[in-house]
Amino acid sequence: MADPSVPQPTPIVSIIAKGFCMGTADVVPGVSGGTMAFILGIYQRLLAAIRAFDLTALKLVMTGRFAEAVRHVDLVFLLALFGGIALALGVFTRVIPLPRLIVTHSQYIYALFFGLIAASIVVLLRGLAQINGMEWAALLGGAIAGGLIVTLVPTQTPDTSWFVFIAGAIAISAMILPGISGSFILLVLQKYAYIFDAVGRLELSILIPFGLGCMTGLMAFSRVLTWLMAHYYRYTLVAICGILIASMWKIWPFQERTYATARGKERLIDSSPILPTEFGPETGGAIALVLIGFAAVWLLHVYASKRAVAIA
Repeated sequence: MADPSVPQPTPIVSIIAKGFCMGTADVVPGVSGGTMAFILGIYQRLLAAIRAFDLTALKLVMTGRFAEAVRHVDLVFLLALFGGIALALGVFTRVIPLPRLIVTHSQYIYALFFGLIAASIVVLLRGLAQINGMEWAALLGGAIAGGLIVTLVPTQTPDTSWFVFIAGAIAISAMILPGISGSFILLVLQKYAYIFDAVGRLELSILIPFGLGCMTGLMAFSRVLTWLMAHYYRYTLVAICGILIASMWKIWPFQERTYATARGKERLIDSSPILPTEFGPETGGAIALVLIGFAAVWLLHVYASKRAVAIA
């Protein structure tokens, strides 16, 4: 039987494609790249690879054992994954303006992600089987924490390099936590359009401090999550499910959204879930996309389960 704790060989193209899915999710405020990593089954491998940048890795590099260092940090996996993420960010800021499509076709964009997240919650809870009293408390705690975050009201913040650094550290931490969107955190910090405009223009004076903040947050927060997964696996998973459930408040496709124009871009400043008052082509299309998203995750789960049984 294959050891599930040992990363299994994965085609590079498949890893790049999964990175592309994560990057696409990260562009959408309210959708988490960490959620997508969970859906695609690479979450724990991603955390383990990031956490592997430690003293052991440094020692291997300093002693010239580069091949061992590459294997230790799962570098091929990380390069392919982050290459896919970077490709998605480039495509959806320079070729296909996804942030603008969220404004013009928000119902459809959010409907698809609503289906993806709903299915991922079902898959996660189904995998945990019976949930005891303390785990229900962790689920509730995660839902409350997630609810507090996703209902934050955007505030005015400075555009200085030190704050861009902090925004990067916080946003990347949210990105690797399923259910909390890095883009939404940037929106809360009033840095969403500012950062994505900089990505589209390759403005290094903004991107460098942001990137350094991301690296700092990634290295620190990934260790916290890895420790929690190692010592409190079930509690961590049910808490994450709670966060995912809370995030669906902002992902619900039928919302009354308020936008404000800043720097020539429209920013989402408030949204309130509503029930559709009439069933037309748009409502039908949104419901169809919810079902497509749900079915896609469920089919991936069924395929992965059968593959795991076959390997065993």
